Amino acid sequence: MPGKRSVSLSQSSLLVLTMLLVSLAGAAQATAPSNPPKPSTPSAIATLPTSRDDWQSLSLATSDLHAQPPVVGEKDELPRFTRELIQVQWRQADPIDLYVIRPHGVEKPPAILYLYSYDAVGDRFRDNDWCERVTAGGFAAIGFVSALTGDRYHDRPMKKWFVSELPEALVTSVHDVQMILNYLATRGDIDMAQIGMLGTGSGATIAILAAAVDPRLKAIDLLEPWGDWPDWLAGSALIPEEERASYLKPEFLKQVAAIDPLQWLPQLKSQRVRLQYVADDPMIPKIVQERMAGAILPTAHAVKYDDNVALFRETSGGRFFDWIKQQVRSTAPLQPGTADPDRADASVPAFAHN
Repeated sequence: MPGKRSVSLSQSSLLVLTMLLVSLAGAAQATAPSNPPKPSTPSAIATLPTSRDDWQSLSLATSDLHAQPPVVGEKDELPRFTRELIQVQWRQADPIDLYVIRPHGVEKPPAILYLYSYDAVGDRFRDNDWCERVTAGGFAAIGFVSALTGDRYHDRPMKKWFVSELPEALVTSVHDVQMILNYLATRGDIDMAQIGMLGTGSGATIAILAAAVDPRLKAIDLLEPWGDWPDWLAGSALIPEEERASYLKPEFLKQVAAIDPLQWLPQLKSQRVRLQYVADDPMIPKIVQERMAGAILPTAHAVKYDDNVALFRETSGGRFFDWIKQQVRSTAPLQPGTADPDRADASVPAFAHN
């Protein structure tokens, strides 16, 4: 796959995590349609006004993006939900496949955006089991992939990938979240007062940065977000050893300093936040896990799992999605806590606040 990087030292561990996350998402069963929906017109829009992302700012205020009319593909009508594939675009040569999955019987459901880590693709959004799990309880699910990922990685040398272009990849995706929310607001069939976002890995990092500048995100659920860039770049198994030194140079660290979620987590004062890490994950060094957990506010929840088996045991069967759904609908005041109060198994330790 273009843009995919190999990790030689911990391939088996990463494979286990990938398999577990797929299981969590309900993608283990091959229940997707044999002919997944495709946009009804070509992906490239012939002419677009000149657009510009300001990678120095997470907010859209200093960027100049112009959304084109969405290209609506076929609808899948299933017994419990409707799935649409819609192509949205606000940059030349960068159309985004946006999955809008709505439950039946709810006129204006609350919605949760789902963004999985680099280098996940959109297959899970076409999986019927996954769609049933995320729409259970009357929720809409909005799925997409980040910049420089999957079909959005093209027309650049292989040595340039998500991490080497980290400011572009992250800030562009943060802008995408805001533009997607703008689009959802035009539809009239989503409750924009009840919006949340669930992210894993780099998707969780993007959720943190987006929530910092867009109050429409009422709650964010974060599984293993990247961050604390000097420590993450020095120790993450995702980084090829032959490239690591270049990312630890002062000039690169200076480029990414302003988009370090470690700096933005303490500013999430109005959102409901849950932070989850797997203790033995080689992708996220322990020092990163501890520093990120120490950066959240007392009103946020931080949960640590000993290993991927513990994560699967605690979150399988659709329970992975329960917390964010509850928080999006909650009207109760934010309460201090360092663990998920709705989780009965106290054997899963919480991070201690520093």
